[in-house]
Amino acid sequence: MSAGATLSKRLRGDAFLYVLLTPALIYFLVFHILPMAGMSIAFEDFKLFGKSRFVGLKHFVILFSSPGFLIVLINTLILSTMKIILFFPLPLAFALMVNELRSMVLRRFVQSVAYLPHFLSWVVIAGVWIAFLSPTTGGANQILGMAGQKPVDFMTSKDHIRWVLFFSETWRSIGWDSIIYLAALMRISPSLYESADMDGATALQKMRFITLPELVPTMVTVFILNLGFFMNAGFDQVYNMMNDSVISKIDILDTFVYRIGLVNMQYSFSTAASLFKGVIGLALILSTHRMAKRVTGKGLW
Repeated sequence: MSAGATLSKRLRGDAFLYVLLTPALIYFLVFHILPMAGMSIAFEDFKLFGKSRFVGLKHFVILFSSPGFLIVLINTLILSTMKIILFFPLPLAFALMVNELRSMVLRRFVQSVAYLPHFLSWVVIAGVWIAFLSPTTGGANQILGMAGQKPVDFMTSKDHIRWVLFFSETWRSIGWDSIIYLAALMRISPSLYESADMDGATALQKMRFITLPELVPTMVTVFILNLGFFMNAGFDQVYNMMNDSVISKIDILDTFVYRIGLVNMQYSFSTAASLFKGVIGLALILSTHRMAKRVTGKGLW
């Protein structure tokens, strides 16, 4: 059977799955693929009305020589490192703990509670955290007061605001991001654990020599995909939690692009910043994929 006939047979066999995938494909086509055609204005003096003039790398030169760009770039790198590198093992650890729960009722309750914040908008989440961290009525400061500590205004503190973003992101995403690991855990053959039980392996040994090795391909894939979004430090979160007191610590590329692009209407300049962010993300995916293939033999493809 030819390769074309084999592919056609596989497509027909999985036709229903491709139908389910269609809305997601349309979403990425409309909001992520087609807009790439507009990236050309990064190399032009774009005019909303009239003919745009090609200027080459003019806007990139201005961008890289701007002191404000260096500040937002550093903030983006710091926040992205905290959210991706520090956060990465937490959904895995949560999935492993949930997998150890023997009561299905308790497991479903824990999963439901952990998944719920993911479906809340950042407007709601920001309101919850601002109320929780209030220096006068917030629960966090009431706990500090019981411990004999002075109240802290976390939302206006430059020393604390980045950690507020990290923990609020963790609260929102740890449950949802653990789903892929729970699915991978369900695919591990029970016979492996049965053999380990017969050999007298402890729970820790089974986790070390069976569970974690079986999860390596999933971990590698998730890590590479996360690095592709390394420069996306979270516009919705930062925008809703930003204030004048902490803007110097959490102003990121996305909020920078929003201000110069939509507020100040410097479309070419903001597109240059967005294109720079996209190129860095692509480079991170490709380099991490190659490194993962060399080290573990597994990558995205």
